[in-house]
Order: sequence, then structure tokens, then C-alpha cells
Amino acid sequence: MVGNSVEVEATGLFNGSLAKGKSADRSTMAAVMSFDPNAVPAEEVPPVVESNGEIGGAKREIVLGRNVHTMSLEVTEPDADDESTGDKDAYMASVLARYRKILLERTKHHLGYPYNLDFDYGALSQLQHFSINNLGDPFIESNYGVHSRQFEVGVLDWFARLWEIEKNDYWGYITNCGTEGNLHGILVGREVFPDGILYASKESHYSVFKAARMYRMECEKIGTLITGEIDCADFKNKLIPHKDKPAIINVNIGTTVKGAVDDLDLVIQTLEECGYSHDRFYIHCDGALFGLMMPFVKKAPKVTFKKPIGSVSVSGHKFVGCPMPCGVQLTRLKHISALSSNVEYLASRDATIMGSRNGHAPIFLWYTLNKKGYKGFQKEVQKCLRNAHYLKDRLRGAGISAMLNELSSTVVFERPHDEEFVRRWQLACEGNMAHAIVMPSVSVEKLDTFLDELIKGRSVWYKDEKTQPPCLAADIGSANCSCALHK
Repeated sequence: MVGNSVEVEATGLFNGSLAKGKSADRSTMAAVMSFDPNAVPAEEVPPVVESNGEIGGAKREIVLGRNVHTMSLEVTEPDADDESTGDKDAYMASVLARYRKILLERTKHHLGYPYNLDFDYGALSQLQHFSINNLGDPFIESNYGVHSRQFEVGVLDWFARLWEIEKNDYWGYITNCGTEGNLHGILVGREVFPDGILYASKESHYSVFKAARMYRMECEKIGTLITGEIDCADFKNKLIPHKDKPAIINVNIGTTVKGAVDDLDLVIQTLEECGYSHDRFYIHCDGALFGLMMPFVKKAPKVTFKKPIGSVSVSGHKFVGCPMPCGVQLTRLKHISALSSNVEYLASRDATIMGSRNGHAPIFLWYTLNKKGYKGFQKEVQKCLRNAHYLKDRLRGAGISAMLNELSSTVVFERPHDEEFVRRWQLACEGNMAHAIVMPSVSVEKLDTFLDELIKGRSVWYKDEKTQPPCLAADIGSANCSCALHK
């Protein structure tokens, strides 16, 4: 079955039954070096979801705790003479070497998640010997001297120019992930409007609804159009009964599954039509992936602080290609005083969520922004959009249901019938849909390999009339569906 060799190797590497002590290390070393992939049974995979997230009429459940994919490398205590024999070091080196081999293999088949794997940060390896921590406020130096605030503020200033807000009018920081940006943006909105209601489309990232739970906020889920963008008619219907309370709105600059971009101007217009003045609403723009792509797309609507928005966040490990999770969060300086507090221990102030922050991430972002610049990003965006259209056209040409939103590099298509294939290509799935996200690291050659395997797989999965490709008309529209009923 497709993908067995990769997963089998992972099973062998992550065997959790490592024995303790030097003799065990030696035997494990021998086992590693003589590893026979054919002797290891393939992993179990989840059952295929047949329709709308259901299996045989029953809802698919994810069990908390250790599931069938969990593997473990046991941590063992070194023997007294390990330092002189070097057995432990040799064993760990072999494990890491085999892990690197797996990473190289999995990177070749990475298509369903928005990470740019095309980067080279060899020049920054000299900094890995330092514990760099950007404690507290980026704009106020603390007593902790091993920081990278100068890089962080440089990156923030770059994004401030991109989103058109003056240096003296914004506040922000480099977060530990995209979710933290959403948590912070919505928290600022909640602090500005303590009795405000959070409005977000049902296709918003799960972190938005996590924020509502964490902050105990009243939350209204808004319906979406077939494209995945917010349905402002439904938004209006949800606003009107709550006109007496301020509105906190999450606007998606690229939804998680379909890559849809909410119409920011129409959202603002809807608020105004419902009687909301600009001092009675707060808009957070979740630009996780496309927030950094849209500024480089001709005729794309602008995300700018010249419009009545409160904050914008993007991920740094997605389109930029930072090797560790991180993000950028910007808000208006006037809003941040409600969050900021003095921290005597740091000799600084803090309005961040996490406090301690990875000081290496700003350096990686600074390095990439300097190396590529606006023109470099524009070139990469154009490449992504061009290759996404190529993928969508080839899927449709092969009779496979597929949709590509305008301004997006996320191609939605029918979920492959074989879960092993899904795992091999690391596809993100929801119900009968799967998607591929075309990033700068995704070449036409990689897409061709994927398409050839998918088309070959479908000839096996659907060789008889008992099993047919799913209908995606309800998910992506009948015009994009190639099932037996709509083709």
C-alpha cells in the first residue's frame, strides 16, 4: 500500500521498548543498524470517512490520550562508564540520523498544511549556543540582557509599514504561534469592550472559539457562503438582536480549510448599516497565512489600519518559512494600556500573553525579510497562485471535484478514499473534503507526482460501481463537483 515504507521506518525508530543501561544501548544499537523494515507490521490507520465526517452512520471520534499513532523514544539513564565508552552518544547519533532521514522523506510528501519548507538559515547557526529570551514588552528593555528586541522591533516596524500604521501608533510583539496572535487580538477586543459579543464565521480557525471559551465571552457563529467566506446577510441578522452591546469581530484573511478571505469592507459596511459607530466595534483580522500574501496580489482588497480595525496577526512559520512556530501581532497603541502592567521582577512592562518568548524567532524573521524583501515575497506569491491554478486545472481535467478560491493557494478537492494515501501526503481533511496548500516550497514536479499517485489510486478505489467518489456539491458548489450526479 502507498506510504507503508515511510510509516514502517517511523515505527522502527520510535519503538518505546528501549531497555535501560549500557548493555541495552549496545543491543539497541545493533537492532537499529540491522533494522529490517519488512519485519515490522504496518501501523493501523483510522477508518475511511464515508460521508460528512461519519463512518457507517456513526460520528467519528477522536479519543483523548494516547491514540494509535503515538510513539515514544524512551529516555534512559546513562551508565557510569558511558562517558568513556561513547556507546550512549553513538546510539543517540544513530537515532537522530535516522530521524533526519524520516524528516527528509516526510518533507517530500508534505502538501496539506501551510508551511513553507524552502529555507536556509545556515548563517544563523552561530546563534544556537545562546538562550535568547525576549521577556516582556518588546519596546521596554528588561534586566535580562540576552535578548533580540532590536530584531523584534525591526520586524514589527516592517509589518507596520505593510499594514499602514505609524510607528508611534502601534504596539505589537512576536508571538510563539499563530493561535497566540488570535488569543491576544481577541483579548484586546474584550478589554476594550468587556461586555462585547464575539462574532466569527463558522469556518474561522478553532483558536477563535478557544479564545471565547477562555475569556468566557458570548460568541455568535456566523454562517458562510459556499466559498467559505462570512455571510454578511447572516452577520446582519445576528447583530440586530444585540445592538445594545458592542461587537468584537474576527475577520478571516484566509480560512483554515477553503482559504476564503472575508470581505473586510462589507463587514464594516454591515456594522455601520446596523447602527454601530466606529467606537462600538473592534475588528481582529486573522491573517495566519494569506495576511502576508494578499498585499502582493494585484487588485486584492487591502488589510490596513487606515480602516477601522483593531488588530492583525499572521504566522511566521507559514508563508515566511521560519523553522519554529511563531507569529506577528499588531494592534493600536491606544488599546494596549488596558492590558499592560508593571513587572518589577523584569524591570519592564508586559502586555503579552506568554511572557517569555523565543528570542531566536525574531532573528529568523528579520533575516528572511531582509533577504527577500517586498519584491521577493511578491515573486513567491505569484508562483504559489500560478501553481495552485495548475493543480486545480489538472484535478478538474482528471474528473476530480476541486475548487480554488480567488486570492487563495488552497485547493480543495475530494477526500482520497485511502487513509494511507492521506497520511502519506499529509493531507488536511474535513468530511468529504481534503485540501492541498501550494506554498513556495511546492514545485510543479511535486504536484505532478501527487497527481499521478492520486489518479492511479482512484483507478483502484473506484474500479467497480459499488464505491463511487463522494458528492461535494454541498461543500464546494455543484459547478465544482465532478461526482456522477454533477459532472
